[in-house]
Amino acid sequence: MIKRRLFADLKKHLSQKEISFIVGPRQAGKTTLMLALKEELERRGRKTVFLNLDIEADKRFFTSQAVLMKKIELEIGRGGGVVFIDEIQRKENAGVFLKGLYDLNLPYKFVVSGSGSVELKEKIHESLVGRKRVFELSTLNFWEFVNFKTDYRYEKQLSDFFAVEKDRTDKFLEEYLNFGGYPRIVLAETIREKQRVIDEIYQSYLQRDISYLLRIRKTEAFDNLVKLTASQIGNLVNFSEISSTLGISVKTLKDYFWYLQKTFILRKTPPYFRNIRKEITKSPVFYFTDLGLRNYALGRLGSIQQPADAGFLFQNLVLNILWEKTCYQSARVCFWRTKDRAEVDFVVDCGAETIPIEVKYRNLTKPEVTRSLKSFIARYQPKKVLVVNLGLEEEIKIGGATVHFLPFYELFSEEL
Repeated sequence: MIKRRLFADLKKHLSQKEISFIVGPRQAGKTTLMLALKEELERRGRKTVFLNLDIEADKRFFTSQAVLMKKIELEIGRGGGVVFIDEIQRKENAGVFLKGLYDLNLPYKFVVSGSGSVELKEKIHESLVGRKRVFELSTLNFWEFVNFKTDYRYEKQLSDFFAVEKDRTDKFLEEYLNFGGYPRIVLAETIREKQRVIDEIYQSYLQRDISYLLRIRKTEAFDNLVKLTASQIGNLVNFSEISSTLGISVKTLKDYFWYLQKTFILRKTPPYFRNIRKEITKSPVFYFTDLGLRNYALGRLGSIQQPADAGFLFQNLVLNILWEKTCYQSARVCFWRTKDRAEVDFVVDCGAETIPIEVKYRNLTKPEVTRSLKSFIARYQPKKVLVVNLGLEEEIKIGGATVHFLPFYELFSEEL
């Protein structure tokens, strides 16, 4: 089994009455994670029941709350236990259904999962305000990926492994930038098998999440948008230009981008401005939640060789780490660009403080600070600045700011 960092957070939340709600992209490992949690609970003597709405035999127990309660009582009795419900988005009016269960004040803890459909993200969340905590499970991050690849030998000292085993770290990084972190792709042994698996994942996404749930009959324009976005990660989105290229209206285009975010394919990075009106009028930048899916969309799975392309993927990797570190905080991840073309890759906006972050896909041998980064420091006077790179770890002072040169793998443990 591939160990997931979210597992410990889920275990801690079992003592809370709130519904533990696991969401994330299709095939990210939600069912596997729930089954692992179920197995551990049973080893500790707790009673559990697992129901999956993708299985026809289980669907019949969801015609009403009363029917479901009879099934739960039959399996684990009335004294309490943990109820796992997988693929809840298959249930019509799922939010209202779960709200009704929660409000009955039952002696059961509910752990629920669902893939990233708009219905799941919107209707269910509205119905369960104050009754659930959301846990988002993405595909494997680099830390999880390397732990698995090294058979968990360095699980408690992975930072030391990265610092000592630089050649192996570089090879793992190259593999991750090429294939991403879908569990089934990580487990697949050949490039051909990886290609087949990711094709199946993507086609299933188009047919089940997009075509069926969103009522989009012709997915060609949507598919072309994914490919076009994949070709320009890290670049500003020009809605008018893209709508003209795809032959769809700007409104439809913006709807499609919204769908791609809500189904966990893309992450939107807004521009950083102190003037909120300016921010709303400026173009965003989009990144992919999984690098392998981005490469697949361009027909480059396993064949990323150009330094520029690898550089954008490395930037995408850093964005995903930052997102993971800030998604449950009030902080948000932005980018900064000015009319005179000064730019900083990412800005973590914590409200009172900001942390500018420059990304360098290079083995820096000495500290280098770009003119753009100096410009941001002069304008906003941050206390902390990060330059994420492949290996250099050092600190320098610029004005009142401490500039930390940080190997990318140290970003997992860096406090923001």
